[in-house]
Amino acid sequence: MAESAADAAREQQAAGTEGEPQGSPRAGEGSPRSVTGTVVSNRMDRTITVLVERRVQHPVYGKIIRRSSKLHAHDENNECNVGDTVTVTECRPLSKTKTWVLKSIDERAREV
Repeated sequence: MAESAADAAREQQAAGTEGEPQGSPRAGEGSPRSVTGTVVSNRMDRTITVLVERRVQHPVYGKIIRRSSKLHAHDENNECNVGDTVTVTECRPLSKTKTWVLKSIDERAREV
């Protein structure tokens, strides 16, 4: 019994399919994440701060609550203003906190 299990494990290892279905993406592969949010700061040079809000259900009470996170994104041409709705894409780390890059400006903020 033990020999047959060991043989099966060796065959799987030789085939390179250790518990992984054929063609499944690994952790480091695939398309980068994209999120949409609102620019809350553009005071840094070529960097914007984007507030991304998501709605989640409370685990106990079931009420829908808003969770938010702030991301630093690279804005190569300093073209974003506060209040713009933008889409940012994940990229390699550009600094200690900046791992996102501006993909598009979806909606400009209204002039006051």
